[in-house]
Amino acid sequence: MKQNEFFLALNQVATERGISADDVIESIKMAVLAAYKKDFNTPEISEETLIEVKINKNTGKTHIFIDGVDKTPAGFGRIASQTARQVILQNIRETEKKMIIKHYQKQAGSLVKGRVIKFDGQNAYLDIGKAEAFLPLEEQMQNESYALNTSYIVVIKDVREDQFSNFKIIVS
Repeated sequence: MKQNEFFLALNQVATERGISADDVIESIKMAVLAAYKKDFNTPEISEETLIEVKINKNTGKTHIFIDGVDKTPAGFGRIASQTARQVILQNIRETEKKMIIKHYQKQAGSLVKGRVIKFDGQNAYLDIGKAEAFLPLEEQMQNESYALNTSYIVVIKDVREDQFSNFKIIVS
């Protein structure tokens, strides 16, 4: 890889996903660490062991340091790439989700346009752009009948987190 290809790819992923390059780097570090622990867990690693992942933002070269000593295994990048890829994608999705939730939390009380995409009994779900909103029966207009693919202007009433750390955007 040329010196700046990694940096350009990093910035492209960050821009496309609407997250910072530092968040992508942190995701990569977590993925590399997970891959290392999975494939190279040695007796020298304990709870007190300081394992650090260092990534050159320009070249993408990655090194594993255990208690300050470079312990990057030969061929580690190739071996760890599949594990790292899955962790990176998951972390990017979680970061995207957090950013979307923050966006809609700031929008509480605002009007947005939404299109009905499905029903759950008498409750409706609307596509409001970057997320799906929940329109419970008690927030619906009494004389209004809601139909699939029909657009409505709704108010973002609240953003709630359930016991499983899933967020629900409530509209009225």
